[in-house]
Formats: sequence, C-alpha cells, structure tokens
Amino acid sequence: LDRRSVLETMAAEAPFEQVGKAFVQHYYQTFDTNRAGLSSLYQSESMFSWEGEKIQGAQAIVEKLQGLPFTQVAHHVTSLDCHPTSGNGVLVLVCGHLKIEADAAAPPLKYSQTFVLMPLPTGGGYYVLNDMFRLNYG
Repeated sequence: LDRRSVLETMAAEAPFEQVGKAFVQHYYQTFDTNRAGLSSLYQSESMFSWEGEKIQGAQAIVEKLQGLPFTQVAHHVTSLDCHPTSGNGVLVLVCGHLKIEADAAAPPLKYSQTFVLMPLPTGGGYYVLNDMFRLNYG
C-alpha cells in the first residue's frame, strides 16, 4: 500500500482502533524499509522524542531518524493500544522488540512508542502530532 491509500483507508474506516492499527503497520513498514518516506507523516508542529531528546518539525524529525546509528532494523509489535482523543485524534501506544541487523547475535531490544495522530487539516487522513520513543531496559 502506498501512503495515500493507507491514509485514505484510515480516514474512511474512522474508528480509532482501525486508524491506529493501519497507521502502526504503515509506520513500521516504512521505518524498516525507507525512513525518508516517513517525512509525509509529520508536519511542522510535530514533536518527536527519542530517548528524551526532543525534536520539532518534519524535516528535523526525519533527519534524526535517518541519522540513527543503524541502517537495517526490524520492528516486531507485541502490543498495541488505541484511544480516541479530543479533536478526533487517536492516541496509540505500541510495545515491541527491535532487531538491529548489524548485531544479529544480540537479543532484540524492547521498546515502547506513543503516537498522537490528528486529522490532516485538509482532510483525507492523519498526521503524527506527537511521537515518543523509549527503549525499555531491565
């Protein structure tokens, strides 16, 4: 699925669970294969936190994602929770495992990521207003 069809599907199926699940599938597939492709999911007011470092704006967020110290990664989602928010948004909490290909012998890393998705001002889909990522140690 391309970005447009995923976003159109999410808008047409509006229930927050459908939106959250479709978004997560699209986000991690894009992250794992073409991080630059994530830029269209963020806007200038979007805020991203990576291990506590806060970054604002689509361009700066994608620069951070592309600058991460690994080139190949695979996400495995173990749990996904979605709630509706005011303004017709969707709160999404994801927990899972990351497998970094450069370190194939290492065990997967546990992570959690939270997204706040908001309807695009022009309609026809959602964008990421907030994105918070943390590795889970211990």
